[in-house]
Amino acid sequence: MESSFDLHGRRALVTGANTGIGQAIAIGLAGAGADVCAAGRTQPNDTRRAVEKLGRSFIAIEADFGAGAEFARVVAEAEASLGPLDILVNNAGTIHRADALELTEADWDAVHDVNLKAVFFLSQAFARRCVAAARPGKIVNIASMLSFQGGIRVAPYASSKSGLAGLTRALANEWAPLRINVNGIAPGYVSTNNTTALRNDETRSREILARIPAGRWGKPAEIAGAAVFLASAAADYVHGAILPVDGGWLAR
Repeated sequence: MESSFDLHGRRALVTGANTGIGQAIAIGLAGAGADVCAAGRTQPNDTRRAVEKLGRSFIAIEADFGAGAEFARVVAEAEASLGPLDILVNNAGTIHRADALELTEADWDAVHDVNLKAVFFLSQAFARRCVAAARPGKIVNIASMLSFQGGIRVAPYASSKSGLAGLTRALANEWAPLRINVNGIAPGYVSTNNTTALRNDETRSREILARIPAGRWGKPAEIAGAAVFLASAAADYVHGAILPVDGGWLAR
């Protein structure tokens, strides 16, 4: 019996897949059967090796989502090399930690350009191709605990990730009738480059761990299962959801 989580024959574009959560998601999708295109600023060589070891096709596209990337070009290039895309994972993100009194307009724009603007226009480029070809699609946006909370010293990040949750719901409302599912994952505190400063801060790390019922930082691979679910037929009736994968943080 074919599993509803099976992604064989599907093609996925994952942004920021060279390390951390994006890399884990790319590998997880490949493990479920999908071929993968990774788009980002650096060559995802480790991700390539892991995906190809699973017997799936892999291509990489250079794109800087904080510098006015040509979003339609990224999608077109991915499809030219891999074939029609079925899945888009908007994972690429950035964070800037500073007191709100010290933030500059450049700081604000740099975070919002990657975390929110790029997500919309890449999703638009993906959805336009799905609609033109009359095929369904799955969009998975990587949100955050700060899609629900304010955080400390991360005003642009909290704003952009809260906006991303709203954007996920808005696009789901418009695109569900077009057979395009738009959903999000809100990772909790996961061991990645973005959380290095927090994990190295003994006081903050202790405070964070004290609130997490699971009692530990998450692993990037633990986000991949949620991505496979939302990208698969198992989630065909899921629209506009933000799925927390947080060790119980929000339940505390």
